[in-house]
Amino acid sequence: MDSLLPDFDAHELIQFVHDRASGLSAIIAIHSTHCGPAAGGVRAGTYVDTAAGVADALRLSRAMSFKNAMAGLPLGGGKAVMLLPDHPAIFGSAKAVSAKTAPVKTGAMVEAFADAVEALGGRYVTAQDAGMTLDDMVAMAGRTRFLSGLPGAIGQPGPWTAKGLVAGIAAAVEWKMGRTSLAGLHVAVQGVGAVGMATARLLVERGARVTLAGRDRAKAQALAASIGADEVPAADIMALPCDVLCSCALGRVIDAQAVTAMQAPIVAGGANNQLASPAEAQALQARGVLFAPDYVVNAGGMMAIGVEYDARQRGIAPDPAQVERLIAAIPDRLRAIWQESVGSGETPGLVADRMAARLIGRA
Repeated sequence: MDSLLPDFDAHELIQFVHDRASGLSAIIAIHSTHCGPAAGGVRAGTYVDTAAGVADALRLSRAMSFKNAMAGLPLGGGKAVMLLPDHPAIFGSAKAVSAKTAPVKTGAMVEAFADAVEALGGRYVTAQDAGMTLDDMVAMAGRTRFLSGLPGAIGQPGPWTAKGLVAGIAAAVEWKMGRTSLAGLHVAVQGVGAVGMATARLLVERGARVTLAGRDRAKAQALAASIGADEVPAADIMALPCDVLCSCALGRVIDAQAVTAMQAPIVAGGANNQLASPAEAQALQARGVLFAPDYVVNAGGMMAIGVEYDARQRGIAPDPAQVERLIAAIPDRLRAIWQESVGSGETPGLVADRMAARLIGRA
């Protein structure tokens, strides 16, 4: 299997879903259910080909196993992708799509995907990810019990992700720079989606100077104007002189070229799988750049989803204070990773992976 799928990591299940009536094509990857049902969002968009979609699902489901374990949640790791050939390119599609021909995602596809989740009987718990909307999740809730991130007392996961991310950034600044305040620090935020927007707002509230960049430049400029931040073209953000680079866009954005151009001494972002390969982790360490493993620092949203799902299964109201307590543990977890990294000489990512592997029974 490894020779056919390089990103395969003893996944428990890889399911291809095709519904002829709706036109749905999807992939559900379950990496581990050692700690509980495999939880992770579904994203919808284009890929260069099906193999690229499979690779994305495999990488992300493994990251969810590690994220949920390191977050102390009774959940395993899974991920799903809906393959939308004519959707606007958001996951590296080789072809350009005009606004006149997109999007292709339909309510029937969303319902068919919900039926596929329900058919797994709770082995996989889904949630909202890129390309999906809150309305999609509400529609799915009418067809499956096994999802989270719905409107309610907990709220949407994006602001919780941002809250944990800012706590992690503060821990990184203290570890690397010996500063106990974010006031006056310069943070470059890549991406102005739900997490990027919420993170930028919190950073400004903490007194940081923020520079934004997003593929939707008008949206980035509007956000910058509303919170008193700066804005630069998306192509310039990686090389921007700053104290912290916070990538809240899609994965694999930090490649060899980005590492070479980077001027930030700290990388702590909300995106999953930010590094293009393990080589970038080594290159960052060689340059003295402190890296906050993404699935540790961006776990706040998943903590909220986990608390909500557990409460709904038990028929009680979810408690936001429980999410706050989980998020408060993120800085200590990061410090433990960095301390072991210093002692072993290994990258923080390798250290975190080893810790997480132990937690899911794969030491």
